[in-house]
Amino acid sequence: MSYVDPKLRYRFESLPIELKNEILRRDVSLYTLNDLIECLQSIVEEE
Repeated sequence: MSYVDPKLRYRFESLPIELKNEILRRDVSLYTLNDLIECLQSIVEEE
């Protein structure tokens, strides 16, 4: 189950629904902005 730190929630919620769904599907834990950026980079690299 994915986790998004409450301090990062507003940034997560600003993403398009497709990206949010993909992040949640990956079952990652996002505690920092850097965690979110790394996850987004991995999504971009796969496409």
